[in-house]
Amino acid sequence: MTASPSSAEGSSGLLDRPKLVLASASPRRLSLLEQIGIVPDAVVSADIDEEPRPGELPRPLAQRLARQKAEHVAAQRTDAALVIGADTVVSVGRRILPKAEDEKTARACLKLLSGRRHKVLTAVVLRPSAGWPQGAPCERLVETSVIFHRLTDAQIDALIAQGDWKGKAGGYAIQGAAAAHIRQIGGSYSAVVGLPLFETAQLLRGQPVGKPSGGWIA
Repeated sequence: MTASPSSAEGSSGLLDRPKLVLASASPRRLSLLEQIGIVPDAVVSADIDEEPRPGELPRPLAQRLARQKAEHVAAQRTDAALVIGADTVVSVGRRILPKAEDEKTARACLKLLSGRRHKVLTAVVLRPSAGWPQGAPCERLVETSVIFHRLTDAQIDALIAQGDWKGKAGGYAIQGAAAAHIRQIGGSYSAVVGLPLFETAQLLRGQPVGKPSGGWIA
């Protein structure tokens, strides 16, 4: 006698869809997911220390923080869940730019970025909860180059006055007023905003989810 599939597994051997959790309080990341038709079942802020470690480079920092966010939230779930964690780091060479929390920091970032190429590194990590052990841990790191034209003092003043630099890595929001000053971008626009959509969709497509609930994205 053949055993029937469990309630978590369909006849195809694929699993029913678990809860999707976004480990971020960022409205930008939530909006980006909604742009491609994905609405998380829960949004949870991951309370972790985001300070770089001594000597830590931009790429490892983005990966570590995204992992910690996803793992921190996944460890709190007792149900079947898949957690998305992401982090964005802006760098000039090996130098990591801070999240601008005041005008002085934002102004210093913009002066540094003026007329220069910089990198935006965004890591996205998927971690299943203990309640969904069949899920596949996976991650991607996306590197995008961005070039500002040479900013005048008046242009920096105007960007500061707009106020959309607050809490942004590197002191600017590409989806905000800074867009009028970005000469070139090479890579993923959505990754600069906060979440690389193609890579995130690919990671979700790779999860063992099928009928009857279907995956999160076609």
